[in-house]
Amino acid sequence: MANEVRVNIGGRDLILENGRVARQADGSVLARYGDTVVLATACMDRKVTERDFLPLTVDYREYTYSAGKIPGGFFKREGRPSEREVLVSRLTDRPIRPLLPEGWRQETQIITMVMSADSENDPDVIGVVGASAALAISPIPFAGPIGAVRVGLLNGQLVANPTVAEQKTSRLNIVVAGTERGIVMVEAGALEVSEDTIIDALEFGHAEIRKIVAAINELAAKVGTKKVATPEVPFDEELYKRVKSEFGSRLEDALDTSKYPKRESYVMVDAIKAEWITGFPETEPDKRKLAASAFETLLEEIFREDVLVRRRRPDRRAFDQVRPITCEVGILPRVHGSALFTRGETQSLATATLGTKEDMQRLDLLFEEEAFKRFMLHYNFPPFSVGEVKPLRGPGRREVGHGALAERALVNLLPMEADFPYAIRVVSDILESNGSSSMATVCGGSLALMDAGVPIRSACAGIAMGLVTGDDGKYSILTDIAGAEDHYGDMDFKVAGTREGITALQMDIKVTNVSIAMMREALEQARRARLQILEIMQNSLSEPRKHVSPYAPRLITLTIPTDKIRDLIGPGGKKIRSITESTGAKIDVLDDGTVHIYSADSASGDAAFRLVSEVTAVPEIGKTYLGKVVRLAEFGAFVELFPGTDGLLHISEVAEHRIKNVRDELKEGDQLLVKVLSIEGNRIRLSRKAVLREQRDKQRGEQPEAAQPSA
Repeated sequence: MANEVRVNIGGRDLILENGRVARQADGSVLARYGDTVVLATACMDRKVTERDFLPLTVDYREYTYSAGKIPGGFFKREGRPSEREVLVSRLTDRPIRPLLPEGWRQETQIITMVMSADSENDPDVIGVVGASAALAISPIPFAGPIGAVRVGLLNGQLVANPTVAEQKTSRLNIVVAGTERGIVMVEAGALEVSEDTIIDALEFGHAEIRKIVAAINELAAKVGTKKVATPEVPFDEELYKRVKSEFGSRLEDALDTSKYPKRESYVMVDAIKAEWITGFPETEPDKRKLAASAFETLLEEIFREDVLVRRRRPDRRAFDQVRPITCEVGILPRVHGSALFTRGETQSLATATLGTKEDMQRLDLLFEEEAFKRFMLHYNFPPFSVGEVKPLRGPGRREVGHGALAERALVNLLPMEADFPYAIRVVSDILESNGSSSMATVCGGSLALMDAGVPIRSACAGIAMGLVTGDDGKYSILTDIAGAEDHYGDMDFKVAGTREGITALQMDIKVTNVSIAMMREALEQARRARLQILEIMQNSLSEPRKHVSPYAPRLITLTIPTDKIRDLIGPGGKKIRSITESTGAKIDVLDDGTVHIYSADSASGDAAFRLVSEVTAVPEIGKTYLGKVVRLAEFGAFVELFPGTDGLLHISEVAEHRIKNVRDELKEGDQLLVKVLSIEGNRIRLSRKAVLREQRDKQRGEQPEAAQPSA
């Protein structure tokens, strides 16, 4: 039997339906918003895995048929997930994962598939809601449901789920996910908005989320599925007391990163753990697991007691203190722009490369026929950055997500393409990591762009914040979190922006008791840290360099009449291809007549500019040109002013005196100066007589006056 619920969000109905399709899944929901339809399913394995982590997989897919398209390229079917699909999969995973029970050990898979896309309503947040509803009606235990909504800022007003077109003009694009009690995930890009605006958007979004959660609860009540019981995580209190008594003081010392570097601290902790575990015979694996669990619990308790009771951090910094920062720019001699940003034990080497329009990334999107990505930021996390030995593979979901966050922080600060028509790529190689490497990427990427001569609006910096909460209402907000603070804390809160405001925000919360007041305090603490980092960055490079790197492509821009575009391109692209082959320059022609010439050096650029100008030049009335006689007739001569552009020199305009035959004065191939008298459509009237008269008058005017007889 089909069940359906409706809720109005942003002036449109969100419809959640169950029981019509995918009925063999443990939970399946068709979520519809406008004409966008997403199928979300949740399934669990019947066997319990032995792995000691939550076995959850989330996959999001956009099928091109949903928008009435066939995939581009040679293979006419969808292949590996696109970057957008990876990011939306993460967007779904992050708010759901903390709400599954700690002891859940049955393989769980959530799949969301876009079945219909109406080009107005973005399916990403609809997929998050559908996944939450599928879990809610399934037997899988879940401390939700959650709702998700996108909040935009249009004409100073907050809007729920703005359309795809409205998102392009919105000063804020923020996705908020949460339960009825509180927010659990935030993902945002913004155009230098204030902290107060972010808080207003969070409150606005949470009000919409409560409506969605109520609708999902109504659907779950109609379905009435009984949840699977989750066994409690086994824990031995006596073992915990014993490990605390025997190793507590040694662990407190080993975890003091003000005394020991990160790697040394980790080695000491591992040695203590090995000493504790070896006290239990290998013939008792269950006992060893309980011993390991007691050890991990002790580590977390030491951290939380230090922060909440003793009011001290593992490295003994003040709660609002940023680790030492150094910035170096221009460290790589042949790249277009480079920067080495180091904060504590986190280090990003960022490089900026400028390219032509051909270097822009072509995107195959559901909603647009053809789109190109001008700015690309790629984040790499090699295993040596944390002292590990692992295969060096392509980017995983984490690398894609971190790069997207840093890209979102910087993209709105770039100059308009019309003013700076380069393709721009920033690569961040993390050389060392202990703390937020994505925020180090924002800082390093900003410096690399300025070093490359990209006239960005303002420098941008990022900072990672943390939150630790206690059962008694105590909480601590930590600036520039690292190591254990990230692992054992209750919130990971990354904020990037300029002096004027926030450009990107990412928040993941493991608990549901984080209040708006806490978020407001964290944002203010992050703002002060951001200003401090920007001050340090300014000491290295205060503004973008005046000129791009000598190794970057040279750029010459000119505008030609739109009716000359065809002449410049030539039949089958023959003309423009000959210019690029003869000069070595790259030429981009836009529909409005703007021509960009990219060259490796000034000589090839100048040569290409001259050839383009010759092909596309337009004669002007009253101007004199050096032309070539291409054909003679009884009534005059046809003179070529530019390649493909001829004018008529009438017999009456050939000379100052009367002539009977044009051939008495001219022959084909002669070069002569002519003046444009008039232009009527494609007919150009020329005069040689006017040029001769001007030359004669000029000569007379320049002759010295005759000497006067002396008195």
